[in-house]
Formats: sequence, C-alpha cells, structure tokens
Amino acid sequence: MGSLYSDTPTWLHRIAAQHKLLAMAVLGGLLFITSSPLALALGACACALLWISLGTATLPARRLLLSVLIAALLVAAFHLLLGNHRIAAVSTLRLVCASVLGVALTVSTRPADIVDVLERLLAPLSRLGLHPERIALQIALMLRFVDHFFTQWQKLADAHRLRTGKRGGLRLIAPLAIHMLLATRRVADALWARLGH
Repeated sequence: MGSLYSDTPTWLHRIAAQHKLLAMAVLGGLLFITSSPLALALGACACALLWISLGTATLPARRLLLSVLIAALLVAAFHLLLGNHRIAAVSTLRLVCASVLGVALTVSTRPADIVDVLERLLAPLSRLGLHPERIALQIALMLRFVDHFFTQWQKLADAHRLRTGKRGGLRLIAPLAIHMLLATRRVADALWARLGH
C-alpha cells in the first residue's frame, strides 16, 4: 500500500509521535472552539508557515492538499451564495487548517509509531476485558486506508492523464473502488493468516 509518509527529514520528524498527536488534538480542538475569523486567519497563516517549513517532505501530499483547497473554496462559495459571509470564512479556514495539521502529521510520522502510541493510550481498556492492541490496529488500518485511498487516486489520475491527456474525474470512481476492495481483501487475508492461527 502506498503512503504519504516522507523519508525526507524535517524538524517535525524529530518530534516524538505522542507529542505530535497531542499537539494535533489540542490545536484541532481549538479550531472548533473558536468562531472568530481573525483567530482562524492567524491559525491559517501559522499552518501555511508550518507547511512551508517542511519543504520537499510535503511533495507526496501536495495533490491531496490541492484537492482540500478546492473543496474549501466550494464550501466557501456555497455559503457566500446563501449570504453567510462569516460562516464561509470560518468553515473554509477550519477545513484548511485541520487538513494542513493532518497532512503534517502524516508526512512526518511513521504509521508504526502511531500504532505504538495508540496501544499505550488504550492499554487501560484491557482491565475491561478488551484488547487494546486490536483496537489500535483497527484505528491504524482505518488511517492507513485513508492514506492509501488518496495515494491510489493520484496514481489513477496520473495514468489516465498520460493515456488520454484529460482528467479522469468521475471515471476513476469504479477502478478506484475495485482497487480498494481488492486491497482490503488482501489485508484481511494477511491478517487472518498471521492472527487467525
């Protein structure tokens, strides 16, 4: 499975995964607590500086962020058509800031490190008879498949553009869905072979 993680070292790579996850949780919470366009605009400027500071490490995720920016502009246009200028600004800035924070975490943190942090956080659940390692694995797989989804979408779009010279658009949905179903089947078979015996 493809990944948006970048091996290009940055200052963010040197920060422990648990600290990055904590920072993302706090900053993400603040994004949704405040409704001030000015505060969110300042946050967007800080996120832009964060993105720039990561340099070429963001290359694998630039297509993804472009898609997010287009979606944010569509959200803004929808609210502007309804005359909700404040909601347009707040919604767009929140979406952009949250996406940049998520991408920064993804490109600078190995999936295995995230799983380790989740297992430690969920360890108290073992007292209730639950299996923290299984829950951590499920969360990690969900995050990994989101990552893989966008990576595969980019590959299909590039291949279609090379063949036809045009954007794939909605034509990519069927092959993307088939690929994702096959990928989940392969992962399920691998997990059953390893954990089922």
